[in-house]
Amino acid sequence: MLYSVIIPCYKSDQTIEHVVDLTREEIKKLNRGDVEFVLVNDCSPDGGKTIAKLKEMAEAHKDVKVIDLASNSGQHNALMAALRHADGDVIIGMDDDGQTHPSQLPKLFEALDQGYDLVYGYYPEKKHNWFRNLGSRFNDLTVNLMIKKPKDVRTSSYFVVRKFVRDYAIEYTGSYTYLLGLFMRCTQNIASVPVQHFDREVGESGYTLGQLIRLWSSIIGFSVIPLRVASIAGFFFAGVGLLAALAVVVRKFIDPTLSMGWPSIMCAIFFFFGLNFMFLGMIGEYLGRMFLGMNREPQYVIRATYNVHPYKEEREGLL
Repeated sequence: MLYSVIIPCYKSDQTIEHVVDLTREEIKKLNRGDVEFVLVNDCSPDGGKTIAKLKEMAEAHKDVKVIDLASNSGQHNALMAALRHADGDVIIGMDDDGQTHPSQLPKLFEALDQGYDLVYGYYPEKKHNWFRNLGSRFNDLTVNLMIKKPKDVRTSSYFVVRKFVRDYAIEYTGSYTYLLGLFMRCTQNIASVPVQHFDREVGESGYTLGQLIRLWSSIIGFSVIPLRVASIAGFFFAGVGLLAALAVVVRKFIDPTLSMGWPSIMCAIFFFFGLNFMFLGMIGEYLGRMFLGMNREPQYVIRATYNVHPYKEEREGLL
């Protein structure tokens, strides 16, 4: 059996080789089969240090495939590039910073051996800062609501998935990729197991607030719940407005000297205009993504690959 370890790389020249070496040793120790690594450089802004390290690793090891993206495409799109170039019967998703530690793989494999199609490792105690942890909780709540993720399934960037799920997931060509949404279209046979979250070996998280918001917003492409919420809220506030108008008319009949109140009118105008613009923006987000889809905005653009075809052809010749 061949295991494919897919890792998006972003300013990871100091960590990625150690992560790959540890993972290779762990797979060998577990005697699970062969392993390959698909490493995607997501246009790291480090003066070429990351791609230089990845090329060095590809030259030294035939089991290391390297994909160099021409522009930064985001973690999930980089993972899609890796998934399309993975030949394994089981695919393992990991990070490049050592926090998704290879020593935790036996826990994921144990659940996979029980017959699950997709197994996530989750962290009872995360090593992120409070802001990232707060964002993760908010993301979990919205994912549970919008794509109906089972409440007992907790997710992270650490997962193992079977090849048939990958085969269906990579048929998606939209530029706003959300892997959990794609995987859940293929299977509901999902488990999650607690794993230890290790400290980053070097540096800090490369995610900015804007990147985190963009990643979260990818959920929109897999649910119409926000549009339904907009419709329900529209009916609710329209009803409230109608009742309030009737109340004002009745009070005016009872007391003709009653002043309507300029401040209250302006507050109502600002509130409802804000609400309208918010929902128009939400609808515009859907329309914009449809427009980008019709124009076939690419998920990613590959500048170059290293060891991708030679290793695949060599392995097929040995079988």
